[in-house]
Amino acid sequence: MRITPISGAAALTLLLSACGSMMPAPMDKPMATVDNAALPEPVRVPAGEVQKMWTVGSGEITYECRDKKDAAGQYEWAFAGPVATLKDASGKAVGKYYGPPTTWEAMDGSKVGGKQVAVAPNQPGSIALQLVKAEPAVGSGAMQGVTYIQRLKTMGGVAPVAPCAMANKGEKKQVAYQADYVFYGR
Repeated sequence: MRITPISGAAALTLLLSACGSMMPAPMDKPMATVDNAALPEPVRVPAGEVQKMWTVGSGEITYECRDKKDAAGQYEWAFAGPVATLKDASGKAVGKYYGPPTTWEAMDGSKVGGKQVAVAPNQPGSIALQLVKAEPAVGSGAMQGVTYIQRLKTMGGVAPVAPCAMANKGEKKQVAYQADYVFYGR
């Protein structure tokens, strides 16, 4: 048997595809409950918050080569925005996540934005875990009453390792990622 090597990008795509089948339950079936006490303290939701929905988002994060803030003549890959499909445990699309501005939108048209409250490191090669304080929802539906959103179980999504310099300033690169998005309300 001959084994053919694959690139890092291909390996990440295979990993994300395999993990896509391990999604949490949708709202019409029992769902796993997040054990906030087991999470890093910065990304725990405040006491009294109730888990409303758990989805898995998979898509891409766009980074742009830009001037490094407060560092004249230096450049960095800066977060430019996400685009992801939110799915339930059966793999059915139940919404999308995009930005800027950061927005989670359910298939029923209701949507919510928010501001990052905290992050916590995750495994190397994966974007940080995150806690977002939601703004009031627009429209009636699944996002109505959402107060906090957690980004957990992240895979991929870190800034490119490709050089970022004056020569490629303004260049954009998309990086594959996956994360659980857990929505809370009162």
